[in-house]
Amino acid sequence: MRNELTRKLCTGGIIAALYAVLTLILPMLSYGPIQIRFSEALTILPFFLPEAIPGLAVGCFIANIIGSPMPIDWLLGTSATLLAALLTYLTRRKWLAPLPPVICNALIIGAEIAWFEAGLGSGFAAAFAYNALTVGIGELIACYVLGMLLLKLLPKNPYFCKMVPASRADRLN
Repeated sequence: MRNELTRKLCTGGIIAALYAVLTLILPMLSYGPIQIRFSEALTILPFFLPEAIPGLAVGCFIANIIGSPMPIDWLLGTSATLLAALLTYLTRRKWLAPLPPVICNALIIGAEIAWFEAGLGSGFAAAFAYNALTVGIGELIACYVLGMLLLKLLPKNPYFCKMVPASRADRLN
């Protein structure tokens, strides 16, 4: 039991570190209205591993503290990733696993960027539509191209398969 807890904590920590590094390594693609965070491909991991949920949230928080000067982004960006990870965990079909991050980030980050650009005035709706679209497209690329690749390749790795809880082993097929 203690070894299992240690394994889960370490796995979550590794996921947090990977998310932060993958985000920070390409800042020109990771921040701003048009963004493709390669780290977002990792948001499919809760489909298999519950311990990925806090790992992704911590990794996003670290990446946003280092890469974004806006404290509101630290909160909203992390919240979007946490909500997406929780919804991905609840997803039952592989092809739907990348969808929660796309929707959560398009709506939450799209609204955040629109608020930075236009405030809550008359220009907010247009700014939100544009930013939700551009963030959503970036998320589609990261999650449905790279994330689906992970969904396909990870179950072929015997070490990864041993990490997946018995209650989620059916998701490896």
